Formats: sequence, C-alpha cells, structure tokens
Amino acid sequence: MTGSTDLFETKKPEAPLAEALRPRAIGEVVGQSHLLGPGKPLRLAFDSGKPHSMILWGPPGVGKTTLARLMADAFDAQFIALSAVFSGVKDIREAVQSAQNALVASGRRTILFVDEAHRFNKAQQDAFLPFVEQGLLTFIGATTENPSFEMNGALLSRAAVYVLASLSEDELGVLFDRAVGRAMADLAFDTAARTRLIGLADGDARRLLNLLEIVQTAASGSGASGIDGDFVQNAVARNLRRFDKGGDVFYDQISALHKSVRGSDPDASLYWLVRMLDGGADPLYLGRRIVRMAVEDIGLADPRGLALALDACQTYERLGSPEGELALAQAVIYLACAAKSNAVYVAYNAARGFVAQDPSRPVPPHLRNAPTQLMKSLGFGRDYRYAHDEPEAHAAGENYFPQGMPEVNWYRPTDRGLEAKIAEKLAYLKSRDRAAKSKK
Repeated sequence: MTGSTDLFETKKPEAPLAEALRPRAIGEVVGQSHLLGPGKPLRLAFDSGKPHSMILWGPPGVGKTTLARLMADAFDAQFIALSAVFSGVKDIREAVQSAQNALVASGRRTILFVDEAHRFNKAQQDAFLPFVEQGLLTFIGATTENPSFEMNGALLSRAAVYVLASLSEDELGVLFDRAVGRAMADLAFDTAARTRLIGLADGDARRLLNLLEIVQTAASGSGASGIDGDFVQNAVARNLRRFDKGGDVFYDQISALHKSVRGSDPDASLYWLVRMLDGGADPLYLGRRIVRMAVEDIGLADPRGLALALDACQTYERLGSPEGELALAQAVIYLACAAKSNAVYVAYNAARGFVAQDPSRPVPPHLRNAPTQLMKSLGFGRDYRYAHDEPEAHAAGENYFPQGMPEVNWYRPTDRGLEAKIAEKLAYLKSRDRAAKSKK
C-alpha cells in the first residue's frame, strides 16, 4: 500500500527557536562587543586561526555555547561537547580517543567544550589536563560561577578567562526583531508587548526566545494575531515564575549584599538577600558569606555578630526553606546595624604578609614547652612569667616575639563598639609594658 508506511514514519521534531536562530557566523552574534568588536580579544582569537584554551564566564543565555561552536567552525576543528554535571572520566577518555583519531585521520584539531565547567572534580580534570598541555585538546569551559572561586587553579592557569555580559535592552531588541521577522511574521507585537518581553528576559537571550515561543504557542491556541502587553503577561504568567538572573550567577549580587551590610544599610542588605533567595541561590552559600561579613566587617566591634551569623546557618539547616530564611534575614539586618570594624581583617592580612616573606624565627627558650627533664636542662621554659601570678594578670614588660623581631602593631582596634573598650585596655597594658621596661 502506497501510504501504509505513514503510520510508522516519525516526524522530525521542530528545533526550539533558540536553536533555530543560533548564529552561524561571528557577525550574527548579538552582544559581547567588548570581546568581539574589532581588535577585541575574542575577535583576535577568531582572526588568528589558532585556537587557545579558554573559560567563558557569564550569566545564562549570553552566548557561551554559541561562541564555542563558532570557534570549532572557524578553526575547522572537531567539536565535542560535554556537561561537567553528567559526564564522567569515561566520557573524557572517549573524547581524548576521538581527538586522537581525528588528528591521525585528517589532522583536525579538537575543541572540547565543557558546560558547567566549575563542576569538574579533580578526577575529571586529571583525565584531560595532560592532553590540553600536549595540544591534543583545546579546552573551552562555560561557567556561570566566578572561576577564581569555583575552579581548580591548575585549570585556570591553562586557560584565558573571558567575561561575558548580560545583553542590554537594545541588544535584546535586535534579537527580538530578528526572531519575529524570521519565525513569527504572522504575529503583530505592539510596543508594550515588545518592552515587556525584553524586560522579562532580563539580559538572557535564550530566555527571550523561549518567552517568544510561549507567546507564539498561546497565540496559536487562541487564534490571536495581535500581541499586546496584557496578552504577554497572561501567557507568560502561567508558564514562568518571575525571572531573576541572580539564581546561579550571583557573584555581583553577593558583592552588593556585602557592600550594603558594610555600609550599614539594613534595607538594601535585605533587598539583595531576598533577590538572591528568590532567584534560587543556595541559602547555605549565602549563610557562609554572611559569616564572612561578620568576621571581615564587624569583627570585635560586635563579636555577637559572628555568633548570630553561625546560629542563622544552623537554624536554616534545621528548618530549611522558607522558615530558615528568616534567620538569615535576621543575621543580615543585625550585621548591617552593628558597629563596623575591619581591624581584625587588616591585622590578619598584615601578619600573613609578614610571615610569608619573613624567615622562620625560632621560638624563644622561655616560651618553649618543657615536659621532659632534658628540655628543662636545656633551659626551655626558664624565666617564663606566668601571667596569672602577676599583678592584674599581666606580665608587664614581657616579650612574646622571637628575638630580633621588629616591632609591629598589626591589630589597631577602632573606636567603635566593643573595640573602643579593647583599645582602652590595650593602651593601658602597653603603658604598663613601657613602665616595666624603663626600670630594667
């Protein structure tokens, strides 16, 4: 029968709009002019004809995968795509074998593209890094997380890092017009609809195209041809929660939260915390950063801040969402309102810097422990003054540094909060030290 096989024929699924409109040449890419403009880094990489390993860091929907594919085309290289979330060492070994085969058979290079590259574990890195060093593989990693925080130093040292930016409203407008002109000529979008869709996309090209598909489907189902702002709102509200690009890509927002706490603005601090929670950020990650704020920016001006931050993390671990998020909010507001001091932070960094470049000075004999008779006979612990047996529990004039150590004054308490009292106490003890030394 002529048409009998139609029952068994499968229709090829239509490609999503984002895939159908994926740029086929570098000139079609929308956005990233700071990298792709004339004389800019990635443009020079394309023009050179010689690929190099790189990490593309930026929020979702800004063209990381597209750029990697375009590089493979530009360099006539084999393109192998892996996900660091789902791929294991076996997949990497297969990619290496495929790269070797391509090199032997046709002399073609291989670009290994790894999405979510910050999720690579040590075993995965160890499996492919030698082949990157040999030049068999050109590694291109895509990540939404700050590589300096999330990625292994060995990987960072072998790859250039390029920062991709969210698309501007004008750039999204170019993409909107292109999509409507190529795939939705039967729909008429008014200015309000266009503005609303671009706003909802929030800098994410892929999100914009997905939103357009949702609207197109809704229009097809209702028989509508004119799309206004209300139609967009009704169509999208049933399919998407409000988009917040701070979900996984929150490095800039965590910086804004930290600076708001440091600036003693509880409302701004709460805004950024809620923005990130609403966008899907891991609450315990935020909790760890809040603990860091307590140490770095409040310190001994209000030691309760650290305890409160740690308690907030434990409370969240016990209660989960959404109840535990209230504890994080309480900690953020407290830290924003607390007295500020970075004296501990500054002192620690100064001491760390000194120790890093200073030779290892021996511990003075009078400060050494002497648990054995031999140690005692060598003078360990001799002449040590037990502070509790001294007036005011302070061995005035005693030296606790190694011999020959230059005089330092790393910790300088502020005049804010508890540190004002600490400053008074230290000043008094130093006056006793000076008096004791003058008598010697």
